[in-house]
Amino acid sequence: MPLDGLFLHHLTKELQICVGCRADKIHQPNRDELVVLLRSAGFSGRLLITTRSGSARLHITETSPDNPAEPPSFCRLLRKHLSAAKITAIEQAGLDRTVLIRFMSYNEMGDTVYPFLAVELITGRANIILCEESGRIIDALHRSDIERSARLIQPGAKYQLPEAQSKLNPLTFDAQTLTEAVLSLSVPLSSAILSVLEGVSPLVARELAKSVMAADGLANELTETEKDRLFEVISAFKNTLKSPVPYTVKEQDGSIRDFSYLPITQYGGESVKEESFSLLLDRFYGSKDTAARIRGMAQDILKLLNNLLARTERKLSYRLSDLEKSKNREELRIYGELIKANLYLIKSGSEKATVQNYYDENMGYIDIPLDPALSPAANAARYFKEYKKSYTAEERLTALIEEDKRDIEYIESVLDSLTRAQTAAELTEIRAELSDAGYIHAPASKKPRAVASKPLEFTSPSGLKILVGRNNRENDLLTLKTAAKTDLWFHTKNIPGSHVILFTEGQPPSGEDIFFAAGLAAGHSKARESDNVPVDFTEVKYVKKPSGAKPGMVIYTTNRTLYVKPLKL
Repeated sequence: MPLDGLFLHHLTKELQICVGCRADKIHQPNRDELVVLLRSAGFSGRLLITTRSGSARLHITETSPDNPAEPPSFCRLLRKHLSAAKITAIEQAGLDRTVLIRFMSYNEMGDTVYPFLAVELITGRANIILCEESGRIIDALHRSDIERSARLIQPGAKYQLPEAQSKLNPLTFDAQTLTEAVLSLSVPLSSAILSVLEGVSPLVARELAKSVMAADGLANELTETEKDRLFEVISAFKNTLKSPVPYTVKEQDGSIRDFSYLPITQYGGESVKEESFSLLLDRFYGSKDTAARIRGMAQDILKLLNNLLARTERKLSYRLSDLEKSKNREELRIYGELIKANLYLIKSGSEKATVQNYYDENMGYIDIPLDPALSPAANAARYFKEYKKSYTAEERLTALIEEDKRDIEYIESVLDSLTRAQTAAELTEIRAELSDAGYIHAPASKKPRAVASKPLEFTSPSGLKILVGRNNRENDLLTLKTAAKTDLWFHTKNIPGSHVILFTEGQPPSGEDIFFAAGLAAGHSKARESDNVPVDFTEVKYVKKPSGAKPGMVIYTTNRTLYVKPLKL
């Protein structure tokens, strides 16, 4: 569920620990997300603020997202105004999903200034807005449309809070007033609670209604007993708000389905108390956000690779077609020879020559098309020239077709690496690889920075080390530089995937170790969703890299093949 106003109210109270901290570092891992490293004498932590659709929130996080090589412009602006700034207050605007983070800082002249961040977590309109103390907007993560938006979010405009909802605050109104307001509506009880109580989400409204009656009947048709029960439920709800506890709702498989500040029973799952509201959000959204972040960062690379693959496959198709046509070149030579042998019989200006075909075992006659503008000798020379041209074209086409096949194999290997990338650093390394290979054309100053990364490491059943390359660069380094000649090399047969090295320490590995390493090779390949995958393996000394081959591309001999189930570790 998205954060409702009451959950944000409790979270804001928890975030008071950040008051007094200074913004040590500010990062923007992607276009929808900010991470502020906070430090003080008694506290240090990362404040995450994200406006991503479906998961807009702010909280202390334990994760450390990878950052882009160059900070976005909004991040640079925040660093200019908020670096080393001290947080003086964190306050919620009523029970709206807007939090104001106020700072004390110094401008270029050394004067004390009090900028603030308006963090709006409204579904579909989440935003982060940097303002001066006066309320003048310096800039925003998402600017509004000047012509279409009723509420202007543009540099220089006056910041205005989002329009407040006309609901009753359960923190300030008494239970009797809230109950009467709910009973006055001719809608289902859960909808009535949602319409009356400010800061309540549909999840909480349904939970309160369920505590009153099993079926969600109309609010104004409740029996006297149900009315009394509604008053009791709202009174208990108000008491819960005085000392809330963060809860997650677990599915039977252990996954988290939802969260709230009170136990949730409507799903039938188990409500589990969490240590803090921040930790709850970090766990609930952590893995989902990581996957979404990587998908977003990988989209442009994925689009580039798919376009390259489609273009190369089209070129290959055309060249194969041309090659097929060039196989008829012998006919051109025969035409030339037959014209040459019958020059005395062919009249100039003829459109065709009917001559006996000495190359046919039946010695039949054949019609040869002629260019009437050319002499018979010139027509023969033309056919010989086309024959020679076709012969040269076949040689050239054969080389180009092999080049296209190698390009397709390489692009598919990078696509496979991209689908398995789990960090921004891995994506940056893939970018650098494509840049070095000439697929990404960028000025020297804009080339992706080389990122030091390490292969994945595993331990075989008998305790031997196994390394798995994350991308083609790592594959080359692992196979050609790191592994010893007697170590075993594994790779899926004719399928894009990682190079896997089983370090044998000079001793013959067990069959169990070999099958384990082969399973890892299958699990880190394009065939990882299959049940039975062919994996080749051989000693590293039999693996060679051809001169001029692209990253990760090798040839090997003296190999054996195993069929294994992929290991997804």
